[in-house]
Amino acid sequence: MKKGRGYVYKLEYHLIWATKYRHQVLVDEVADGLKDILRDIATQNGLELVALEVMPDYVHLLLGATPQHVIPDFVKALKGASARRMFSAFPHLKQPHWGGNLWNPSYCVLTVSEHTRAQIQQYIENQHAAE
Repeated sequence: MKKGRGYVYKLEYHLIWATKYRHQVLVDEVADGLKDILRDIATQNGLELVALEVMPDYVHLLLGATPQHVIPDFVKALKGASARRMFSAFPHLKQPHWGGNLWNPSYCVLTVSEHTRAQIQQYIENQHAAE
């Protein structure tokens, strides 16, 4: 549990999103670069990045947040800023037929409880082993 001024909380989310058209471009140095970028964006936005895995066409995050964090706002920050930074770092990702979008506009966010946290963290960390 964490404490704020006048409240106690434990908010964690499992966040998943995919590349546009499920293009499998998140490999090798691109995947490593994305991990660094997402860690940086999470820190800048006051999010705790508990677990992270980048698959060739989608991303899994386990995030800790505060009650002040609004889900659509931090998702927009993570996806929007990461896309801009990825296009800058890896210009070949900006394909004309993608319409300038790295990410599919959809995402999945699930709340994490103290009973499911270890399972979700293990699931995220073992994504590559499941291939």
